[in-house]
Amino acid sequence: MHRNDGVCFTSSSFKIPLPSPSQTLASPLSRARHSLFQLLHSLRNRSLPPTTSTHSSLLCCSSLSLTAQTYNLVNAPLLCSASLSLSQPNSPDSTQSGSEVPQKGQSTTAGRYDEERVLISEVLVRNKDGEELERKDLEMEALTALKACRANSALTVREVQEDVHRIIDSGYFSSCMPVAVDTRDGIRLVFQVIAMDNIPFESRNWPWKQKFVLKPWNKTLNILLLSWALYAYNLGTWRNIILISDLVDIGFLWHKVEPNQEFHGLVCEGANVLPSKFLEDAFRDGHGKVVNLKRLDEVINSINGWYMERGLFGLVSGVDIFSGGIIRLQVAEAEVNNISIRFLDRKTGEPTKGKTKPETILRQLTTKKGQVYSMLQGKRDVDTVSTMGLMADVSIIPQPAGDAGKVDLVMNVVERPSGGFSAGGGISSGITSGPLSGLIGSFAYSHRNLFGRNQKLNISLERGQIDSIFRINYTDPWIEGDDKRTSRTIIIQNSRTPGTLVHGNQHDNSSLSIGRVTAGIEFSRPLRPKWSGTAGLIFQHAGARDEKGNPIIKDFYGSPLTASGKPYDDMLVAKFECVYTGSGDQGSSMFAFNMEQGLPVMPEWLFFNRVNARARKGVEIGPTRLLLSLSGGKVVGNFSPHEAFAIGGTNSVRGYEEGAVGSGRSYVVGSSEVSFPMLGPVEGVIFADYGHDLWSGPSVPGDPAGARYKPGSGYGYGFGIRVDSPLGPLRLEYAFNDRQAKRFHFGVGHRN
Repeated sequence: MHRNDGVCFTSSSFKIPLPSPSQTLASPLSRARHSLFQLLHSLRNRSLPPTTSTHSSLLCCSSLSLTAQTYNLVNAPLLCSASLSLSQPNSPDSTQSGSEVPQKGQSTTAGRYDEERVLISEVLVRNKDGEELERKDLEMEALTALKACRANSALTVREVQEDVHRIIDSGYFSSCMPVAVDTRDGIRLVFQVIAMDNIPFESRNWPWKQKFVLKPWNKTLNILLLSWALYAYNLGTWRNIILISDLVDIGFLWHKVEPNQEFHGLVCEGANVLPSKFLEDAFRDGHGKVVNLKRLDEVINSINGWYMERGLFGLVSGVDIFSGGIIRLQVAEAEVNNISIRFLDRKTGEPTKGKTKPETILRQLTTKKGQVYSMLQGKRDVDTVSTMGLMADVSIIPQPAGDAGKVDLVMNVVERPSGGFSAGGGISSGITSGPLSGLIGSFAYSHRNLFGRNQKLNISLERGQIDSIFRINYTDPWIEGDDKRTSRTIIIQNSRTPGTLVHGNQHDNSSLSIGRVTAGIEFSRPLRPKWSGTAGLIFQHAGARDEKGNPIIKDFYGSPLTASGKPYDDMLVAKFECVYTGSGDQGSSMFAFNMEQGLPVMPEWLFFNRVNARARKGVEIGPTRLLLSLSGGKVVGNFSPHEAFAIGGTNSVRGYEEGAVGSGRSYVVGSSEVSFPMLGPVEGVIFADYGHDLWSGPSVPGDPAGARYKPGSGYGYGFGIRVDSPLGPLRLEYAFNDRQAKRFHFGVGHRN
């Protein structure tokens, strides 16, 4: 091999800093591309120094390097380097070649050379060693991705660039190197792209340390090399680009591709709440197959989507592919570092001292320290605190914590006034005659936040034409130290209610009332989602009184009014109730089961068992809603006659007065309603009801239903309107019964 003693070496290099995130790569790449063309043109037209021989070679090296501070597998390269080496072998016309200038009509701008076409005679796909791929399916993937590169076609730089992009975008290859060979029929070009790997940059044996020869007399080839080098950086998927050209007497174009590794294992770090089964399902189909970068990107998006759907603060922060086909996912999850309560003044919005104890609010939250913060869970916590009835406004603000990857939660609350006096009115359905039938007034004092622990005290008095209720009610919504959210309620009540439901229609037009003195305690707690249970123990002292308030034991028909034969019946009742509620709306599903057991602690105390059940189901049919409801009950043992099941009325069978269908030890009532929107808050409704005492009326002591000739069964139907109001739905209904009677019904609130 001849020594190159007369070689003249000229080197020029420059470094382009990465733009800021708000800028694009187009502008600096365009300037870099233009500068390289100018550099190439100046080097090729530079006069040789006097010491050079006419037979000396010209060697020109141009390099382009870009570095980035961080690495992302999909969006940005860590390093992109383009190296161009030019050398002229000994020839008689070497000096002319070294000083050759562009011919007329040529331009050193990229856009002009992009439009020049190169004739291609054949297109093949090979590996990095120029051999056929072992896996034909990967070869077909690469060939399928090619759109412009076809045999016997003339291609521009842009068309080749697009096909290179398509091969990389297929996701099956980590590098793609177009190699063109200059022959009699066209140009042979070698374009090699080094695949991404995890070899440290400093320890790599970069190919630019070798010598590659590019024929300087081929201007078109020079421009193609430089254009593709810049385009490789623009793709953002390769770390190093080497341009090579050699003279081989074969006339074809092939793409050298290097496939990714096969996937054999997964390591996921930092995913504390992400289910392992989700990861297994996401990666199962790719096990043992070549890693597809597009598919990997889809999996990453699905993982991020899993966090987003659940409102969790988490995402995939990094991806690495190690030798041996091991993929490592790094997941960042924001854990709750601390939760604090901040009270705000209702008028100024400035921080102030609150009356509620912070621990009373904190124990309502399902979000705890150490958990991954969930926005959906935070919203539920806000709703839970709002339902306490103590706060006018509640919000949660997440803030970065001192520890990386954690957040501090600040709950801002604005307290309501804790207590006060109130007055109001209502309607009782037990009175069906008189100028002020059913009207009642009320006066109450309530405190919503006793001792700052959300404990509630209510003292109320209600008074009507006959009705009167005095009640003291104390409730602790969550007993301290209990982790099941058990509430406790203590009740003391003295009431007087009409006895017309069972013993009405006195022939002498007199009326009677039922007086009850009640005291008890109840415990309630959630059993499972949408299910709640209540258990309690209640003592009741009840008896009948006439219009003057005197105790009576029989009605006008001689039917007994007490089970014991005394003016009053005493009973100790153990109560159990289980309730299921759907969404909580009136049209949603509901089921309630109630059982009361009389405990004969004393010989004269009543012993009985009473069960009652109600079910409701709503179905949306276009703009209308169908609501079906069914209720029934039974009582066995020794019980007070006035405690019999009464059938008929606004909340039972419409078209009848209260209790006019019958009263018995057993009953069943069914109802169906179709409601439809009319105008704004006004709704129309069509309904039909049916009730039956299951032939149990005569089994009630004294048979009060038979003495009053109640039918024991009946149905009603009609129509009405409902209007939403701050007091609840206002119901006005007009009904017909099976005895051709007509009746208006007015009520406030939903039917029981």
